[in-house]
Amino acid sequence: MEATQTKSTILSIHNLVIKFKLRGKVLTAIRDISLNLYKGESLAIVGESGSGKSVLVKSIMGLLDKNGFIDHGAIIYNDEDLAHFQTEKDWLKIRGKEVAMVTQDPMTSLNPLKTVGKQIEECVILHQGLRGKAAYEKTLQYLKDVGIYDVEKRYKQYPHEFSGGMRQRIVIAIAIACKPKILICDEPTTALDVTIQAQILQLLKNLQQQYGLTTIYITHDLGVVAKVADRIAVMYAGEIIEVGQSHEVFFNGKHPYTWALLSSLPQLGTKGEELYSIKGTPPNLFKDIKGDAFAPRNPYALNIDYEERPPFFKVSETHYAKTWLLHPKAPKVEPPHNLQAFFEEGRHYTYE
Repeated sequence: MEATQTKSTILSIHNLVIKFKLRGKVLTAIRDISLNLYKGESLAIVGESGSGKSVLVKSIMGLLDKNGFIDHGAIIYNDEDLAHFQTEKDWLKIRGKEVAMVTQDPMTSLNPLKTVGKQIEECVILHQGLRGKAAYEKTLQYLKDVGIYDVEKRYKQYPHEFSGGMRQRIVIAIAIACKPKILICDEPTTALDVTIQAQILQLLKNLQQQYGLTTIYITHDLGVVAKVADRIAVMYAGEIIEVGQSHEVFFNGKHPYTWALLSSLPQLGTKGEELYSIKGTPPNLFKDIKGDAFAPRNPYALNIDYEERPPFFKVSETHYAKTWLLHPKAPKVEPPHNLQAFFEEGRHYTYE
């Protein structure tokens, strides 16, 4: 599906299918996803709640719930197929050391009975083999790297003595202290106010460059990743329906669901008018989905959308979308009016 990039592939997902057993039924949460992650890039996975974003990244770390399982496909990392890992011993080779995660609620990620310094230092000892003064000084350095001041004092304090934004910085420091190759940020700014969101995103961007990380952002908000993502993958109903460079998805999006997400951005609203919202609800993943999963909510749906699942159509060497509107025989359909000026302005800004 994806063309070869100039960067090397660090992780590759092939035809992944993930299911959950619930109340005697089987729910298909991830439906035949293939995706490459390139070394040093920042990839944003975007979609509304329930689209499968978190399930996808949890499968990379072996953190699926007990009733979840990989039914089909491969997750290739360091020439190993993580989809075949069965034991905690297998996953401990990957979790933290190779792939670390920053979650959306720092208070539930931190131990309230331990000082933040000790929690970071545990990772330094476990994953870097440092002890004593060396581990302590390394911990102080991580506190400084994530923007904590008066680090000797802060080292001795407990999570409840920090603000929400500061606690998120501590969680990031813990993840960085594991020295991972891949950092997954699962809705890292959801619980924070807008000003702090911007600071945390800039911090993550700086740390990515400082430590040579490959970063995955999980979010339902396209606006959050506008300035930090190199590439965007849009998910709907357990599958990736569009993927491309950040500017390609923002300013030349092709799937009607991508149009709908962009139209929902507050900055594209008109003063005095109700903000756009996507009509209808996502499909029931307990049932087999026929055709394009977005068809019942898609005002541009063609007859074939209800009959056949669209393949990926190539827009450019780095941009693909799963929509029959890109078929050579499809009628020409323009994006919504409010997006046309946005696309034109963005393309001019990006390419000129």
